[in-house]
This record gives sequence, structure tokens and C-alpha cells, in this order.
Amino acid sequence: MVRINDEAGVRTIALNRPEALNAFNAQQFNDVSEALLAAQEDTACRIVVLTGTGRAFSAGADLTEMGRSGPRPPHGFPEMLEVVFDFPKPFVVAVNGLGVGVGATIVGIADFAFMAESARLRCPFSELGLVAEAASTHTFPALMGRQQAMWFLMAAEWMDAAACRAAGLVLDVFPDDGFSAAVQAKAAHLAALPTESLTHMKRLIAEPGRERLREAAAAENATLGQLVGGPANREAIAAFQEKRKPDFSRL
Repeated sequence: MVRINDEAGVRTIALNRPEALNAFNAQQFNDVSEALLAAQEDTACRIVVLTGTGRAFSAGADLTEMGRSGPRPPHGFPEMLEVVFDFPKPFVVAVNGLGVGVGATIVGIADFAFMAESARLRCPFSELGLVAEAASTHTFPALMGRQQAMWFLMAAEWMDAAACRAAGLVLDVFPDDGFSAAVQAKAAHLAALPTESLTHMKRLIAEPGRERLREAAAAENATLGQLVGGPANREAIAAFQEKRKPDFSRL
């Protein structure tokens, strides 16, 4: 589910379900969590970059898995968030293509985020009868300003890379051709600096806000628990499966 590469102290974790546009299923949440935990303990790894294979960064949660029962891996979505919140080393998100749902909101909990010129982000939660996640109800207003963040999270519209950079959601945008190399160069620049200094710097910046991230994520997850399986969500899933536009007018 993930592909891992090490170069010059930079560990790249690539989501590797290109046939599903790297949509997160239960196993991929687990694999990303375990890859981050391993990176945390590996002294040769100084920086982590999360990116995608193929034409997408991530299409978000895999809707084909919704409602399935049965055994689950130890690390699900909430556990992956906890791992990212507590990750002590610089954590970079490299949006190589489209990012939807958690493929967009995870940008808010990155230490640094970069996008390819053709990449786009979208938060489709309202269209699914749900609310946003990954603490984005806290991180996006902090990064973008309240009104712009509320519109992005509520309206389910696409934001291109230039708009994301202008809004402060990502640090920089690079051409598609050479995107990975450009991100690698940025990450390698940090990796060449003293790890102890970087981790202490991150701790000093991030620690005061970690509890707020947890509170936001917990509130989001509780609300999602109330809305999943509700009338709007059922209509949205049915429309997705039937390949039609959802109709919420009768709800």
C-alpha cells in the first residue's frame, strides 16, 4: 500500500494504490502509520515526505469500504492522525496530483506542504452529508483565514495549486516536470541540518497547539459518527454507487 525510498536522510513514503487514485482504505491507513512510526525510530531518517504514485496524491477515503465489517488493522484513521500529530521530525506533504477529502485536509497538519502546478484539492464533505476531518476545522482557518477556510470546507469546490499557495495552504508550487526532485531538494536542505536542532524547533512550535489539534479531531470524529449512515450520507453513497448527482432536496 506504500512505497518507501531513502535518499540523503529523506524518507519518502508514497501512497501506492494508483489504480484507486491512492484512496485510503483500512490497510493504507495502517501502512502509513507504521511507516511513520518506523521513520520516527530510525536515526538515519531525518525528514519524511508523504506523496502519491500515479496521477493522484489521494482521492480520500475509499468509499467502497464504507459500511464493511470484519477485522481491521491496528492503525485506522484516528490512529494515523495521532501518529502524525506526535511525529517529532519534519513532516512534508508533497501533493503530486489531485487531493480529495483526507488527501486535502492532511495538508493542514503538515509542517511543510508543496503542490505540483497541475494539482488540485477538494473537500467534498458537505456533498457526502458529512463534516471535515484531520483537524482541518482548526488548521484551515489558522492557515487560510476563517471565511476562505469555511468556503473551501463547505462548498466542495476545487482549489488549484496557485490558489492554495495564495491562501497559505501550501508553502510553494513547483512545475509538474521535476516536482519530486524539487521537493527532494527542499527536504534534503533540511536533512543536512542538525536533527536535534530541527526536532527541538518543531517541538517548540508545535507542542502548544497539539492538544487543540486533538480536540478538533475528536470533535470532528464524534460528529462524523453521528452523520455516517444518516439520510444525507445514505443518499450521497447511493448516488456515488449509481454514478449520479445526489439529490438532497427531499431531506
